[in-house]
Amino acid sequence: MRVKALGSAAGGGFPQWNCNCSNCSRLRRGVLKGRARTQTQLALSPAGSQWLLVNASPDLRHQILNDPELAPAGGMRGTPISAIILTSADVDCVLGLLHLREFQPLVIYSTSSVRRALTEENTLFRTLERSKPPVRWETLPLNQRISINKDGSAQEKADLFCEAIPLGGSFPDYVSAGLRKSLRDDEAVIGLRLFQGQKQFFYAPNLPGRGDDWKRHTNESDLALLDGTFWTDDELLKVQGSGKTAREMGHLPLSGAGGLLEQMQTAGRGRRVLIHLNNTNPVLDEESAAHRAVRDAGWEVAYDGMEFNL
Repeated sequence: MRVKALGSAAGGGFPQWNCNCSNCSRLRRGVLKGRARTQTQLALSPAGSQWLLVNASPDLRHQILNDPELAPAGGMRGTPISAIILTSADVDCVLGLLHLREFQPLVIYSTSSVRRALTEENTLFRTLERSKPPVRWETLPLNQRISINKDGSAQEKADLFCEAIPLGGSFPDYVSAGLRKSLRDDEAVIGLRLFQGQKQFFYAPNLPGRGDDWKRHTNESDLALLDGTFWTDDELLKVQGSGKTAREMGHLPLSGAGGLLEQMQTAGRGRRVLIHLNNTNPVLDEESAAHRAVRDAGWEVAYDGMEFNL
């Protein structure tokens, strides 16, 4: 299994286009030791030339064009991308679907509630139905391992297996109160356990940090990419002077009491990597104390173009 981080930042990327925080300002001036990042996006290949996307970031078109392995192989139209797996209905996870509307048959895996949030009220996503055959939605059941074939179809015999893990998050604000009443809260935000052979990969870019299952899955995995959005719970409050805390936004902060680093002190079996870093996060500064702290704790920090082979 090959895993590529096509993007590694939180919403807005780094630097964020309208932000003049210390990180963004210093990166623009060339005085911050760090990397520019596009919005978080994964591509995964079980084998050969076929690829699956995990979520669809607003930067997806740019990210696909920057990777030669994702280019059409031949013919008038085509793509090595066969399917997309969604972890939530958040704008940062789904807006890139609109870049894939160019009459290209695809398979989209999501929970039933995420599919309904996107298709029942947001008619813009109906542009995905224009291909022949139209985009096919497949339901991800919770806590149940399903197989995904190289062509994106669910089959009894396949190389890649996926299990959706409920993480306890909430639906984005654009989902109306009326529709929310008929949706399952436990389907709003999921993590993914992906299996191929004896290898396990756990992915949770939006981690509210509720319960203990996510810690067990992290420790059991050969590779875990987890939510690294904020360093402190009050990060945005300090930078902007207003807003919500990290936990109120559904992100477990990295530092502080009950933070990710404190909860994950025990050694796991594989690599641990932080992804989905907000532009305000001091970890982005490779000379900062925060960056040293995560590295000293055994964590890596994802960057655009980072690859993993399992």
